[in-house]
Amino acid sequence: MAEKPAWNVEEARTLIAAHAGEDGALLVVLAAVQERFGYLHKDAIGLAATALNLSRAEVHGVASFYHDLRDAPAGRHVLKLCGAEACQSMGADALAARAVQELAIGFGETTADRTVTLERVYCLGLCACAPSALLDGEPVGRLDGDGIAAWIAECRA
Repeated sequence: MAEKPAWNVEEARTLIAAHAGEDGALLVVLAAVQERFGYLHKDAIGLAATALNLSRAEVHGVASFYHDLRDAPAGRHVLKLCGAEACQSMGADALAARAVQELAIGFGETTADRTVTLERVYCLGLCACAPSALLDGEPVGRLDGDGIAAWIAECRA
């Protein structure tokens, strides 16, 4: 993942204004801000609310509903492990336990060295290749404990 710029309120205002007139503006605005800065800074909620004439509660509700929208920067790498039924039936729980052990963090957390963020997702549509994951946005199927450990070691090297 490319390094994102530091939060800048003026740049965020400009970005929000550029998207405020689009259909479905709230999601478009939140996605654009996150794309630029890597997360939704706490001030982004108020800026979006003001620009779109919405309450902070409405914006916060949307921002907290969508799992891909985050309120803190992610690590350099993001590992999203599927926890849906097909993956569970093929060993996803053991795979998740191995990832948690290797990273020494829980789901929704980032390692102290900021190299890896671990997230749980439910169904990537790769059921025939279970257990599956997204590794920096790239789908990977038929994962096993040794494979996930090797990937984690590579990310942290």
